[in-house]
Amino acid sequence: MQNSAEFNELRTKFRKFVFPLTALFLAWYFLFVLLSVFAKDFMGTRLFGNITWGLTLGLLQFVTTFAITMYYARWADRVFDPAAEALAQKMGGHQ
Repeated sequence: MQNSAEFNELRTKFRKFVFPLTALFLAWYFLFVLLSVFAKDFMGTRLFGNITWGLTLGLLQFVTTFAITMYYARWADRVFDPAAEALAQKMGGHQ
């Protein structure tokens, strides 16, 4: 099965979706870490009340994590899972 063209196409489709999103999120995460280390004045700048840039960007890390997860789940339900199920049916894996 791993040597089939259909499996390679499915793996390529998965990688084209997941790798860019992973790279984007890691870049965003490391930007936050680097700002926390090297731009302490900026991260400590108050936006309003006791809310700082650091707190806001830190909370946005959670928001982006959930957004990416929901985006992946929708993509997998709509695109990847049906293709994987069809390949499994073709290869005789599921009845």
